Amino acid sequence: MNPSQHSDESTSDFTGRFRHEVLAAVFQVRERRLHSLLWRRARSPFEGDWALPGGPLGRVELLGSSLSRHLAAKVDLTDIAYLEQLETRSDVDRDPRERTIATAYLALVSSALNPSIPSDTAWFAVDELPATAFDHASIIQSARERLRAKLTYTNVGYALAPETFSIAELRVIYAACLGHDVSATNLQRVLLRRHIIEATSVTATPSASGGRPATLHRFTERTLLVTDPFAVFRPPSERP
Repeated sequence: MNPSQHSDESTSDFTGRFRHEVLAAVFQVRERRLHSLLWRRARSPFEGDWALPGGPLGRVELLGSSLSRHLAAKVDLTDIAYLEQLETRSDVDRDPRERTIATAYLALVSSALNPSIPSDTAWFAVDELPATAFDHASIIQSARERLRAKLTYTNVGYALAPETFSIAELRVIYAACLGHDVSATNLQRVLLRRHIIEATSVTATPSASGGRPATLHRFTERTLLVTDPFAVFRPPSERP
């Protein structure tokens, strides 16, 4: 038997025997910052560290169905406005117990909601994460980069915003996700031009300081649409 034959047989022998799990980087804008939902591990490895919600893929489950089950069962979260498969992690040593393949998802929750979550679960600002288990911090960063990219060429902001909102409120959401300040005037102009948002006939409740009440807007569609594949919201320092 030559070395290549031996290698092929060794690889084939392990096919289908790896543990496979599904994970979710669940994002919500809270207190003007992008947050990720994490739960605290109660056993080793990484006992006491924080981890992404998820769990093992069932033998006859589809990936998305499995993730929905784990989110509902472990963190009591069912109000997902948008769900997208993010990536698959297959590093040999990502789990010290055994070879584990992980399929990660990006999940978005509207800022209008305040989901009830278990006592071992909490929201953390993405730029101030606690000690995390496995490669979960890296997955969160990948999910944030995916979200930032999608905000520039799709209407995915609908999944993070309330049903109706002022432009000032929407600016906070975009700035929290993009990681830099966003001009409300520019944001409104771009999103209206792309027909992503539209004005309603409703105005916001007047503030105590007085002034003209802001017009409330809404997203024209609440399903994902590619609106401009070449558009980019750039930080102020990079604008011409």
